[in-house]
Amino acid sequence: QVQLVESGGGLAQAGGSLRLSCAASGRTFSTYNMAWFRQAPGKEREFVAAITRSGGGKYYADSVKGRFTISRDNAKNTVYLEMNSLKPEDTAVYYCAARAAQFMGLTHVDFDYWGQGTQVTVSS
Repeated sequence: QVQLVESGGGLAQAGGSLRLSCAASGRTFSTYNMAWFRQAPGKEREFVAAITRSGGGKYYADSVKGRFTISRDNAKNTVYLEMNSLKPEDTAVYYCAARAAQFMGLTHVDFDYWGQGTQVTVSS
């Protein structure tokens, strides 16, 4: 089992940047595929980005491709989401998620463990 704690959310202006971090407990972090999802008020939770166990494979939603970058540091048990060129429509609660299965999944039902979320608000 793994516990996830997100940090780094906050308020940013359109065009600005934020960096989210997700710290994982336990000694088996490198065995989990990791992802970021987000949920805006009144909307369903949506996929943002994912990264494979080794960090060699990365996946992005079309809406963030070219603006967001996912990365991980297995030595620090941490996954990151670098968000640039932020837009008001990026406003949401951002969740970190872990998937124990070997193969990557890109929907929220594919992930086994979730953090509590961190709020990101982008003003126009």
